[in-house]
Amino acid sequence: MKDEIGNTIRARRKMLGISQQTLAELAGVGINTLASAEKGTGNPSIDSLSSILDVLGLELEIRQKQSRPVT
Repeated sequence: MKDEIGNTIRARRKMLGISQQTLAELAGVGINTLASAEKGTGNPSIDSLSSILDVLGLELEIRQKQSRPVT
């Protein structure tokens, strides 16, 4: 899941044509926080992740897992 979120952040940032430094500044997070989030190696706080996604015009959706029948 971290990789998927990181890939989405990176792809959207590049689509908007902004650098990691600029995104980090706009989101109010450290460049290392952003870089590790994009790589899927970091563990940013919910506040940091929310700020990054907000700048990019993205949102995180949490939903209940679908039940699988027990066999």
